[in-house]
Amino acid sequence: MGKGGKACDASTQNRAAWLHGVNDLRIQPYPLPPLGPTDVRVRMKAVGICGSDVHYLKTMSCGDYKVKEPMVIGHECAGIIEEVGSEITSLVPGDRVALEPGQGCWRCDRCKEGSYNLCPDMEFFATPPIHGSLADQIVHPGNLCFKLPDNVSLEEGAMCEPLSVGVYGCRRAKVGAETTVLIIGAGPIGLVTLLAARAFGAPRIVVADVDDHRLSVAKTLGADQVVKVSFNKEDVASEVEEIKKAMRKGIDVTLDCAGFEKTVSTAFGATRNGGKVCLIGMGHCNMNVPLTPAASREVDVLGVFRYKNTWPQCIEFISSGKIDVKPLITHRFGFSQEEVVEAFETSARGGNAIKVMFNL
Repeated sequence: MGKGGKACDASTQNRAAWLHGVNDLRIQPYPLPPLGPTDVRVRMKAVGICGSDVHYLKTMSCGDYKVKEPMVIGHECAGIIEEVGSEITSLVPGDRVALEPGQGCWRCDRCKEGSYNLCPDMEFFATPPIHGSLADQIVHPGNLCFKLPDNVSLEEGAMCEPLSVGVYGCRRAKVGAETTVLIIGAGPIGLVTLLAARAFGAPRIVVADVDDHRLSVAKTLGADQVVKVSFNKEDVASEVEEIKKAMRKGIDVTLDCAGFEKTVSTAFGATRNGGKVCLIGMGHCNMNVPLTPAASREVDVLGVFRYKNTWPQCIEFISSGKIDVKPLITHRFGFSQEEVVEAFETSARGGNAIKVMFNL
């Protein structure tokens, strides 16, 4: 995958959505790098908008990552193989594939032990200075392209990226048939985490959020109970009691898909003694939370950063019907300058928009 500013020598007929500045997205030529022996060239067909993409558009940063030069946006994607490198044997032109957007170095200790998502030299679509995938075509390692069964659409293939976050969070927390689950936050990641927890067999799932519409969507997608909460930190104690009543028994695992000081405090308070709190959302960097009381109750805290080895399971969940991601795709746009701008504004406004998808 091409780094920002790196010279490329392929056709300039290829186009991509380039981020130039705050609220400045432009469709411009995107020359592709040469096709390596283990690479494939993919024609993009479905690309979703993630919250991190919106952060970059609105602030030119996301967490510690800063956009310092024009960058191609987008990382939730699927497409059709156009060309394969000389050493690729598992894929052929015409194959429909979902793309995993992050490539580890495969040399460091984290990669060698299998935790490539923690690689310090990770190259990840649309994380500066790595270019993303909202383009007509891209070049990507073949081993990060996963063939889709006939009954899985390209849009569903693109949804494997956000779904992977929920699947990996459930894996980290060991969600299963005897695990009661609280999910805090009913945005796109909270909703795919709900779908994943149900697919892993969780017998009872409660979802908490501040927004009535999102809670209604969570209920439609299979939440056993929903609880409306507030932004007010003083409401934590009363809301914890309300959440516990909704669960009807102890909460084994809380998956915080928001990551704010209040939501983490709520997670610690609601989770049973000896339970687990899995931190998926990253809303606040520094927090003042009741960690010592949680530690005294032996509540385990688990961090989640992206995912690893999740695409095959996500595809199987979708193909088998255990997970239906289609209801999450609420808006669709084409790949013109006007539609790209409108799509990102739609995603940024929130409201009834859950997943905004480009059909290229």
